[in-house]
Amino acid sequence: MLSSIEIRRLRLPLTTPYHLAFGDVEGLDTILVVARDGDGREGFGDATVLTGYTDETIEASWPLAAQTAETLVGRPLAEAKAEALALAHDAPFVATAFASAIEMIEGAPLLRLDADVVVPVLGTINDSEPARMRAAIDRLCAAGYTTLKIKVGSATPAADATRIGAALAHVAGRAMLRVDANQGYQPDEAIAFAHAVPAAGIELFEQPCRAGDWDAHLRVARDCPLPLMLDEGIYDEFDIDEAARLQAARFVKVKLMKFGTLERLAAAIERIRAHGMQPILGNGVASDVGCWMEVCVAARHIDNAGEMNGWLKLTRPIFENPMRVAQGAIRLPAGYRPTLSTAAVDAGTIERIERRA
Repeated sequence: MLSSIEIRRLRLPLTTPYHLAFGDVEGLDTILVVARDGDGREGFGDATVLTGYTDETIEASWPLAAQTAETLVGRPLAEAKAEALALAHDAPFVATAFASAIEMIEGAPLLRLDADVVVPVLGTINDSEPARMRAAIDRLCAAGYTTLKIKVGSATPAADATRIGAALAHVAGRAMLRVDANQGYQPDEAIAFAHAVPAAGIELFEQPCRAGDWDAHLRVARDCPLPLMLDEGIYDEFDIDEAARLQAARFVKVKLMKFGTLERLAAAIERIRAHGMQPILGNGVASDVGCWMEVCVAARHIDNAGEMNGWLKLTRPIFENPMRVAQGAIRLPAGYRPTLSTAAVDAGTIERIERRA
């Protein structure tokens, strides 16, 4: 039985603004759920609500989280998890914060590390000014990253293509480049961009058009020399199946916050692979909590660079024992189990609610 549920609305500042096609992000609006059962076991889950990545808003998600905490406290674990997952259709991020916390209490096998884990992650190029961009590329390559990510979609296709061409020239084969438009293009713009950049060195071109607009995306897919990836348009198993049916993408990215539980996330990854597409995992705008859970899933189900680097953008991680990054990979020792930093969580707290059975 859930004996207590504590929820916090956090504002977690970033070291530098994170540039996206729909605006700069200066901090993460995160809902943290800490749940305990009658035997004293604790689990935590989170949801970083970034409108644009999701239709959810922090203004609507926080009262929903408060209502959910009131509803679930005092319920048996399995019943509470099912109740949380019932929210997933309309509020998957909030649903995940609660359901994954309960999974942790239950002792989810995917969170158990019986051996040391090494999960390669990508490095983010967050600078568009040429000299700073070159310096960022050199720094990331020297740190061992072999996959880099760069954003487009906030300038004209021609300007974006010039910048990506310059980035590829400076990378000079030291790493592969993932190019992410974050829904920033119209179909004709995406096609123009894709034909204007060198294909060599680009691993994939991510979500050029608005999420859910299959017609727009398919227009690009029919005339795109770059391998396409869907991200914001993927929320559930139906979307994965639809991407396969339409032959809409070679890559499909998934994130824990959209799938509710680690178990459902792992199943989604294998579903992508069964359709002959390549799964990519990871959230670049998540706290330590969601990123750690994704690392644990990636260790068993992913064979390419993960994107669970959101916590590395924070001025202050919220784990007392942060994950270690070396040579372009997150490295966790066997038996690693994170604990929340009371000081860091308190520093980021805007609102707090606790419910007891």
